[in-house]
Amino acid sequence: MRLLKIILVLAVVLVVAGFAGFRYWQTRLDRPLSIDAPVVYEVPRGAGFNQVVYDLAERGVIAETWSLRLLKRVDPQELPALRAGEFRLEPGMSVREAMRLLGSDDVVTYTLTIPEGWTFVQMRDALASAAKLAHRTDGLSDAEVMAELGHPDQHPEGRFFPDTYRYHKGISDLEILDQAYRRMQRTLDRVWAQRDENLALESPYQALIMASLIERETGIDGERREIAGVFTRRLAKGMRLQTDPTVIYGLGEDYDGNITRADLRRDSPYNTYLIEGLPPTPIAMPGRAALEAAVHPAEGETLYFVAKGDGSHHFSKTLDEHNAAVRRYILNR
Repeated sequence: MRLLKIILVLAVVLVVAGFAGFRYWQTRLDRPLSIDAPVVYEVPRGAGFNQVVYDLAERGVIAETWSLRLLKRVDPQELPALRAGEFRLEPGMSVREAMRLLGSDDVVTYTLTIPEGWTFVQMRDALASAAKLAHRTDGLSDAEVMAELGHPDQHPEGRFFPDTYRYHKGISDLEILDQAYRRMQRTLDRVWAQRDENLALESPYQALIMASLIERETGIDGERREIAGVFTRRLAKGMRLQTDPTVIYGLGEDYDGNITRADLRRDSPYNTYLIEGLPPTPIAMPGRAALEAAVHPAEGETLYFVAKGDGSHHFSKTLDEHNAAVRRYILNR
């Protein structure tokens, strides 16, 4: 009888001790991380669970490793497999929550903004300086970049949709370019399918070229279709487009901020003061609004426009009216 009582007492002690140990273990797992500010922690590709846990301890992010190693052994299903990438650990986050985060898709992301009207040169410069991006296009020519994207016979200008793109460490500049290319193609296809009847433009690519001219001429919503109308009517009448942004694009690095009379006489496939019709390629990356304007030009009789100096334009029907506007807004200024 005495032996039985002893066994019962020991059993109770063991149960209580086991429960207490279990509770202590759980409190260690639910203990906040030892950080006072957000920490970006990177799980290296191929890193094992123990490697990461010991590294977190060495960095002082967690107090000890035994609680996590025990959890992984006792209940491995509670902790997902680690994912390579960067993760943001926040103050107040528990040890258990942190390890779950390191096995999630919630990686740290970065943004890259490509404004409407930028050229491909500007886009490549932005990609080259983007943080945490893998630079696979370094040293490649534009033609080689297009070949890497699977479009070896295409000129790159205007082919990429201007937008803000999100990415995480490990993503390459080629992946961003591929995403922007496919986005522009989808947008152009949708816009072209809804074009006006009897539109003077003959192909989606011509619409892309026209949209790039519109994008470079104005950023005002109410003017895009009006400028598209001017360009469309000039093409229909066999008039040269005579738009400065194409001349600037043709000058390339020779452009110093001013267009001279000599520039307007320079032989270039982009000099619309000399060539007939549209330039051979887009001159920038147009946004959706410019694409819409290109295929829905405003009706009217205007054939000329001139910048007023405040971002807007004065539209004219006749050359005399246009010359008067030039004197008013440019020569007098």
